[in-house]
Amino acid sequence: MRLPWICVAIALSFVASTAPVVSSEEPAVETRYEYGVDSERHEEVPRGAVSEHVWTNSKVFPGTIRRYWVYVPAQYDPQRPAALMVFQDGHAYIRERGEFRTPIVFDNLIHRGDMPVTIGVFVDPGHKKPELPERPGWEPKPENRSFEYDTLSGDYAHFLLTEILPEVAKSHPFTDDPQGRAIAGISSGGICAFTVAWQRPDQFRKVLSHVGSFVNIRGGDAYPSMIRKEPKPRPIRVFLQDGANDLDNEHGNWWLGNQQMAAALKFRDYDYKFETGEGGHNGNHGGAILPDSLRWLWRDYKLPQ
Repeated sequence: MRLPWICVAIALSFVASTAPVVSSEEPAVETRYEYGVDSERHEEVPRGAVSEHVWTNSKVFPGTIRRYWVYVPAQYDPQRPAALMVFQDGHAYIRERGEFRTPIVFDNLIHRGDMPVTIGVFVDPGHKKPELPERPGWEPKPENRSFEYDTLSGDYAHFLLTEILPEVAKSHPFTDDPQGRAIAGISSGGICAFTVAWQRPDQFRKVLSHVGSFVNIRGGDAYPSMIRKEPKPRPIRVFLQDGANDLDNEHGNWWLGNQQMAAALKFRDYDYKFETGEGGHNGNHGGAILPDSLRWLWRDYKLPQ
């Protein structure tokens, strides 16, 4: 006996409502990137020296305390001021077994002549406590990080130029040529690096941003429009890196934000490069390509003889 059509429809509806939901899309699988020989130690390559310091008497960010590290290459000659590169979230970049391994990469590239002799300054964001945590890192979270990094003002550039860098220069002079100065960072440190060069291209003209937070944490999503509306590009070179599995939250979509930045830089004929991948919100992809990123940034710069 055939069931009336309405009974069949009800039965099918019941089956559909009780069956397990199967997504048509596979879960996103984050790609992990392998490191090359430029991120490894080699016996024949001279090692630079790294020293750790603490900064407590900030006038720009009063009440903060922070660590910073200074890398001095083996080839450094104080009579010949070196190039300069400043990294935000310095602890993430200075670790030789971390995601970036910057001292190793610097040693290898400087030794081979792929980048100039460069002083590296690795600055952590400010904690608002009487003393620093026992170990540098993301936990406990530096309370002043977002205020320093995500704010679209000249304050952080002023902090570097009037406090940290003059202190470093007392022992290790570096060039005052803005073409010989680069600035880098990851996440909020990435947008911070761009802000410093955007505000002060007379001081920094090379930017390296890893998974930069060009989203609306403190208005950073405005940059693509700001870039487009200026009649001519500012004299800065920009390297962006991001992955399709980056963050997507209430502040915005990091992958989309970086694509918008790249499109705006292209529209205004900036000297830029956008390296895309499948990674997430971390330093693996940026670290794996750090040697090539630095080669691109420094490709035509030579220190005065």
